[in-house]
Amino acid sequence: MAWDEWEQIKAEVAQKQAASMQLNGIAPDTGPGGGGAAPDLVVRDDQLGKLGNMAYDLRERLAVDGDLARPSTFTASIDLFNDGLDMGSALTELHDAWNTKSGTLKEACAHISNHLDFTRAQHAKDEDHVVTGMRNAAGHLMTVSRINDYYAPKSAEA
Repeated sequence: MAWDEWEQIKAEVAQKQAASMQLNGIAPDTGPGGGGAAPDLVVRDDQLGKLGNMAYDLRERLAVDGDLARPSTFTASIDLFNDGLDMGSALTELHDAWNTKSGTLKEACAHISNHLDFTRAQHAKDEDHVVTGMRNAAGHLMTVSRINDYYAPKSAEA
């Protein structure tokens, strides 16, 4: 392979890499979160509440609907096993696997619901701390009117 050919291949590879997706970094000057000037995550309290309720409702439905066939499946597996059919033990394994998987799914739904409830409560505490705990440079608590002095538009008197 000639040197010119090698340089051409390197340039082609570099051009392809520049156009491909890069997962371990972001392009410079893209703003917060790499997505431009808009905030990268905005979630409202009512949205978190709705999502938490949906996860809770799903967990409750799984607890009822996911358990409908369990007793009859177990009874059928025992009857088949007692009749000497290998299908009985296979059905028992299926029954046990279903119980394990549905239990895991219910736990995940409960975890999501609890996490969203915690997130809402913690955000409310943080917001309260910010609102009631603003201090000036000397360390004294600032009143709302004092805070407004910093952000009120300057008059033309000066």
